[in-house]
Amino acid sequence: MKVGIDTFLCGHGRSGAGSYLHSLVQNLPQIDDVQYELFGSEIDRFTYCAAGGPVSYAGIKIHDSERAEIRWHLIHLSKFVLQRKYDVVLFPSADQIIPFTFFVPYVIVVQDIVSLRRVENGTLRRFRKSGLRRANSIIAASNHIKKDLCALGADGDRIEVIHPGIDHTLFYPHTEFEGDTIVIQPFSIKRPFIIYASRLSNAEKHHVELIQAFSLFKKKTGLPHRLVLAGEAGAYTDEVRKAAAASEYGSDILITGHFPHEHLPELYSCADACIFPSSAEGVGLPVIEAMATGIVVACAKAGALPEFAGDCALYFDGENPKEMAEAIETAVTDEKVREKLEKSGFEWTKRFSWDKTAEKTVSIMQSVNRQQP
Repeated sequence: MKVGIDTFLCGHGRSGAGSYLHSLVQNLPQIDDVQYELFGSEIDRFTYCAAGGPVSYAGIKIHDSERAEIRWHLIHLSKFVLQRKYDVVLFPSADQIIPFTFFVPYVIVVQDIVSLRRVENGTLRRFRKSGLRRANSIIAASNHIKKDLCALGADGDRIEVIHPGIDHTLFYPHTEFEGDTIVIQPFSIKRPFIIYASRLSNAEKHHVELIQAFSLFKKKTGLPHRLVLAGEAGAYTDEVRKAAAASEYGSDILITGHFPHEHLPELYSCADACIFPSSAEGVGLPVIEAMATGIVVACAKAGALPEFAGDCALYFDGENPKEMAEAIETAVTDEKVREKLEKSGFEWTKRFSWDKTAEKTVSIMQSVNRQQP
């Protein structure tokens, strides 16, 4: 079985889909009768797999833009797949684009709440709905996403929930950092601090409400904590920067922009707590990554976050700064709560493994391939 894996629209490894794809590729099981080949933009040849590794790469020369990549899918994808003689194709970024017509079985991975996607082009909207109906199998990254897909008309019997894993060789308690200031190039960050790692993409991420909550927390407690917002710039960046500038505690707020994923475990480990207020998460990977480094997590009781965090986090309303501020205070000052959540959260994360995720994903592709006449 020859498996083609689409790398387009995965943000060159910087998006959630890109991070997912990188981890999946690193953990694909080596099976005698299964051959893996990634395909995508030539500039991503070494983004997801090393040169000469067990996974090959078919590079395509294409303009580096979302519009060009979507156009390529609509016009050239089917012919390309037949030329490469793939038996099954995996689409890790089905939140962005889903095939409309296809001549071999395909499996799509949905890692976002599709009903919230802002697709203004009517043609693309129709393609997405058609792709959901035609997919041989759909992998939903959470039960929350599966419910959303079913509400959009997808067949629940063809949807398999497979949670993403976390890389435990990266995400563990890093104890090597000492002193009041930590240096993680190119940043120097003074302790103590709380962290929120998420792209500044939309209002539902609730960065602004977190800044308001942080201000309330600072005003009430007088504690020296700083707020670190680590995430790729997006459509909501200006609003977040304005809110930080308007806060009387703006000098204690650090907006890092893109922060390398491989250094996030170090940043988490040095934080007093992870605060995750987003109300529209289809996957709760950041909260369990933070737990795996041994810190307290407080998050919104919304989307897929409770599914991932279980009973190992403090919960609050992401739209309520006052409630969020109270959760922050508890997370950094209540020693009994901290000890309990740090221990239970660390143990909880052991159930999330990329080995298991990759094995289940390949098993689904083998299944849809066997079902072909």
